[in-house]
This record gives sequence, structure tokens and C-alpha cells, in this order.
Amino acid sequence: MKALTKTDFKFAGQKSVYHGKVRDVYNINDDLMVMVATDRISAFDVVLPKGIPFKGQVLNQIAAKFLDATTDICPNWKLATPDPMVTVGLKCEGFRVEMIIRSILTGSAWREYKNGCRELCGVKLPDGMKENERFPEPIITPTTKADEGHDMNISKEEIIAQGIVSAEDYAIMEDYTRKIFARGQEIAAKRGLILVDTKYEFGKRDGKVYLIDEIHTPDSSRYFYADGYEEKLAKGEPQRQLSKEFVRQWLIEHDFMNEPGQTMPEITDEYAESVSERYIELYEHIVGEKFERENSDEDIAQRIEKNVSEWLAAFKSR
Repeated sequence: MKALTKTDFKFAGQKSVYHGKVRDVYNINDDLMVMVATDRISAFDVVLPKGIPFKGQVLNQIAAKFLDATTDICPNWKLATPDPMVTVGLKCEGFRVEMIIRSILTGSAWREYKNGCRELCGVKLPDGMKENERFPEPIITPTTKADEGHDMNISKEEIIAQGIVSAEDYAIMEDYTRKIFARGQEIAAKRGLILVDTKYEFGKRDGKVYLIDEIHTPDSSRYFYADGYEEKLAKGEPQRQLSKEFVRQWLIEHDFMNEPGQTMPEITDEYAESVSERYIELYEHIVGEKFERENSDEDIAQRIEKNVSEWLAAFKSR
């Protein structure tokens, strides 16, 4: 099974390229962005040495479906998906914060709560909560967006005081965050899932705030199965979840959390294929449709280059 782990395209009008942990983003004439969802996978802020077949297609197609499903709430950057692994959209000036919204006390928020924290990013937390218990209403816990290293928790008040985002733009982002999350929760509920928490990124173009990047994918979001949620909560048992948490757990079991002196365990072809199957399972649960694998016999990079180049030429000639 083939996996795309590296890209080096030269599209017409290309100004620059940014290689992220998972996505490669091509700047076309400072007007459009070609975002390629590669098959790279990251955990603990490090990219694993082997790609996961079909992972890029899974993430790109989930994000595209949810971007299309929220256009009535707010404008977003997406124009088209000329290839299963590619979204092309408007280039926006990204805000230097990520809007994280949580409906349930779990993950890093639970770890801080368990250690006595009762205020997260300026949001007061009630006493006496249990792991995986719902908040009275979803809370927004933003982080700074770091080019390297870890993103840092920050409060709404600090964001505005430091001039990272204006009070007016932050109010718009906050409103969009709550409404998009509510829509995501509605869609998840129809699939027998709970959208637990997620992150959104926003940018600005021509004075207008846009939703950018991916949304509601298993890399940016956490889902629980609704069936059995209450029983497991009552018994203090771990919830069944859909996210890439299973990869983190596998690494922890193999003594790797990207700490000094630790060595990345070997990623065998068999393990990579098992992760691929899990991502496809995630897609089918989240989207509610069968996943159609792209032909894996063809050269993935050649296919992408052809599809994107044809789309860009047609767009230019409009």
C-alpha cells in the first residue's frame, strides 16, 4: 500500500510552500492556497517515520464535508477539492490563536483539573467534576499558535490585551466557534457519536473573518460513542472514542512520548496498515458513508499534480 509522505510540486503561480507536520500548503499568487493532506502522521509533536495509506484522503474528505455543511453559519476558505487529498481555497491572513471548544472534561483539561486547577484559559470550572463529565455548557479554551514547539494556553482577555486579535474580531470568532460546534454536535448525534472537543482556526481576508484549515476530523477533534456513555461515566470507566488517541496509546505502550532519551518504536508495514484501517473506520462512522479508496496503483504525486494543475488553469481562465 502506497503512502504520500513528501511533496515538492511546482504549480503555476506558486510563490512559496509551507511543509507542516501533516499538510503541505502551496501559496498561489498570494491569492489561493493549495492544501495537500499527506499521509504523514504526528503524535507528541513529532512526525512518525512511516506514512499511513489513505490517511490524507480520509482527513481531506471529512474536512471538506464539514466545511460544506457549515457555510450557512460562516464563510470559509474552501473553493474546491480537485483531488481526494487536496483542498484549494482562498488565502487568508491567519489569526495567531486556535479556538478550542470543549463540551466534556477530558484529555489535557482533565489532567489539569485533577491536579487542582479550577480555571482554564480564564474560564472558571465547577468543583466536584468527574473525568468525562459534561460541562454545564461548552467552554472555549484558546491557545496561542506556535510555529515551533507547543501551543500555549491563553485567556480571551490576554489575547485582546496583547493585541493578538481585536475585541471585535474575537467576538466574531467566539460566536462562529459556538455555532459551528453546535452544528458538529448535531451531525455527530445522528451518527451515534458525541463531538467532545475540537479546534478551529480563523483568518481574515478583505476585512472579513473566515473559517480556515480543517474541521471536525479525528486529528483535530475527539468523538465518543454515545451508546454506553452514561454507564461508563457512572462506573468511572474509559469512554470508547474515535480520535487518533489510539496511536498515542500505542506509542506510550512502546515507551515513547518524545521525551529525552526515548527512541521511536519501529512502525512496521502491518502496523501502518492497521492504523489505515482505523482511519477508514473513523471516516465511515463520522461521515456515515462508505469510504471509497482511491486507486493505490497509480503514482499519488503525479495524480495530484495533474488534478491541481488542471483546476488552477480552469480557474485562471474564468
